[in-house]
Amino acid sequence: MGDPPATPTTQISLDASPSVASSSGANIRKERGAIAAQACDTCRSRKQRCDEQRPKCGTCQKFRLECNYREPIPTKKDRTLVEILDRLKGLDERLLGLETKVDHLSHRGSVGPPAQAFHHLQTTDFASSANPGMIDPALTAAPFNLQHGSSQNAPVGQDQYKYVSSVHQMLGWPAVQQLFASIQGRLPNVNFSSLERDGVSHMLGVHRTESQGLPSEGTMRTERASGVMSTLTWENVRMWSQAYFDTTNLFYPILDRQSFMQETLPSLFRSGFSNSISSTIALLVFALGEVSLEGREGAPVHVYNNGRRSGVKGGTKAHPPGLALFNEARSRMGFDLTECSLENVQIFALASAYYGSCFYPMDFWRMTASASLAFQALITRYNPLFALRFDRPAAKLSSNPGELSSPRRDLIRRAFWHCSILETSLNLELGFPLTGLERMENTVGLPDFSGPFCEDDVISNQQSHFQEHFASQIVLRRLLVNFHNTLNSSAPMSSQLGGVPTPFNSANNSPSLSQLTIQQLASQLEEWRGMLPPHLRWQEDYPGAFPNTGIYSGTTHTPASTPISPSMSHTSQPSSLPPPPTNPSPPLMFTTDLDSPPAHYPYVLDVQVALLRSRYYYTKYLIHRPFLYKALHYPDSVTQDDALGAAECLKASLKWPVAMSPTCKHKRLVPCMFFFTQNFFGILVLLHLSTTVPLLRRIRSTLCGERFEMDASETVGLYLDWLRDLKPIDAGTAWHWEVVRVIYGLEG
Repeated sequence: MGDPPATPTTQISLDASPSVASSSGANIRKERGAIAAQACDTCRSRKQRCDEQRPKCGTCQKFRLECNYREPIPTKKDRTLVEILDRLKGLDERLLGLETKVDHLSHRGSVGPPAQAFHHLQTTDFASSANPGMIDPALTAAPFNLQHGSSQNAPVGQDQYKYVSSVHQMLGWPAVQQLFASIQGRLPNVNFSSLERDGVSHMLGVHRTESQGLPSEGTMRTERASGVMSTLTWENVRMWSQAYFDTTNLFYPILDRQSFMQETLPSLFRSGFSNSISSTIALLVFALGEVSLEGREGAPVHVYNNGRRSGVKGGTKAHPPGLALFNEARSRMGFDLTECSLENVQIFALASAYYGSCFYPMDFWRMTASASLAFQALITRYNPLFALRFDRPAAKLSSNPGELSSPRRDLIRRAFWHCSILETSLNLELGFPLTGLERMENTVGLPDFSGPFCEDDVISNQQSHFQEHFASQIVLRRLLVNFHNTLNSSAPMSSQLGGVPTPFNSANNSPSLSQLTIQQLASQLEEWRGMLPPHLRWQEDYPGAFPNTGIYSGTTHTPASTPISPSMSHTSQPSSLPPPPTNPSPPLMFTTDLDSPPAHYPYVLDVQVALLRSRYYYTKYLIHRPFLYKALHYPDSVTQDDALGAAECLKASLKWPVAMSPTCKHKRLVPCMFFFTQNFFGILVLLHLSTTVPLLRRIRSTLCGERFEMDASETVGLYLDWLRDLKPIDAGTAWHWEVVRVIYGLEG
């Protein structure tokens, strides 16, 4: 950033015309422009600046010269990223082969000889053979006698493995429905029958009055502007911008730090804010910067009776951090709705991030979908072949054919994959319809983080590896979509949310689903984990461990010698769990001790690591969940492989790092937070069933490992704490909390 103005407290005008420079802006030193990422051969030989236009730069067009660009040779720091992207192409080829194999198996109608039944786990009745002390008394009145008339006579085949991608679909399982029926009497204000009718909208609490949008301050814009203007000093805007680029832009690398800090900010300081698109982007950046600062260091929204501070920090439900700045931004967004530009995509993506930090899932989805549609308007053009490829009328395709060859092409690709990752999560978990963005993957291509970078970018990448985290998330997202399509490939297309069909929708039955299919998918997922660079890898059975290389061992964080399960009671109770295994565990980056001061990692490294690992465990949990369905509903048909698959599902559900400290201590910084909330609720339901259903209890005790009971107990504490933390400010989580509170016998 350039030198501050001579009077540091000078404020930026919100209403100045962009053509009129303020006197204070004259003191800003003009920054050196960005260095070209790659000059063409002509400009290189002339030793002059190249504007990098494709296919011909301005100089070559002017003098009618041939314009050639050399392929950039990756530097040492870039080679790991290049390797990740190369491996992605190899994985795509293997996934295509897997889909072909699955299709072949489904046509054969069989996957091979039937496996030997898992006799020592077989049970004839869910309730009669169980230890009465292990079962909730309310459940004994309605025993899980689900296999009578179904499991014994059902053929070993497709309908015993039920795949669904979302939690609200999983809640329709007969075993879960029976659990809900058994506790309905203790929840007079909860109507479980509305789940089938309203689906995800009921779980998100969209019909509750407290979820009806952010307040607009209730004042005229001129009055709001006067209040906001007093905060827009040079020091504040620089502080908020730095906070944004050191946090949010590492998860969502959609803005150019160098351009924003060296060009946009000084220009706005000189000219003042107008209705321009750069003003809107800047205000959104400031709002998210305030969220970043308050979300880590602000006052907790609540302090519990046992003294534990809420992990939601800064502001309140009605007035979250950065609201005044965000309201100024959204009052300008209407001027930019129809602009076909990368900046339009960025505006919607930034607004989406802000809504997510304030726990408004429907607004988060609307802004994400708007960003995706704006991106398609930016890239598409009138081209019959292009229209045919995307199955769209050519008349609807328009403008900007050269964007993917422009100097900003890599920033455009990053914006595309950011939108794509979020769309996938929203579709698979919440059933929200896709915009068609996924059909542009091959056309857009993969980002390689080429282009000019400032020193702060280099430092943040060296300390957090955000580029490799983002590239690895892209690979995992593509794997997840392929897994979903494979598991769902032979199922009829279903419709959700008003009957809108989408490529990722889950159907009720998957005829081609089998043990072999799931095992092959699990192998592909392990290949992804094995391809990670060493400084991103971790030990599979220790979700909270530092990366294998120990490169972060210099941190000041000292893990608890004895992990503490976050109890929901006011006093700690002595544990009846078996002692931990004697094998030494690796040093912990994340801990289940939520009462000790959290560790601090620069550049939100903990959030980046937690997101990558938690999405890995989510994917593993998801593809193995059909085994759990079979164990719950067809116990007599469970084979050894089925039992192992159910055990893998249970183990993959434990101790997702995003729910551990320090990440859970700054929840406003966790992207797509309600995605994890939904899954934590579903896991808590399944973990409870695994303690009451004899077959699953035996799987837990014989196949899940010696540390499972301790890890499961800590997981229940972590996920309950997550829900309890969010229930005061999120209407959907309040519903989740009421249900699990009764299931686990907790106080209100």
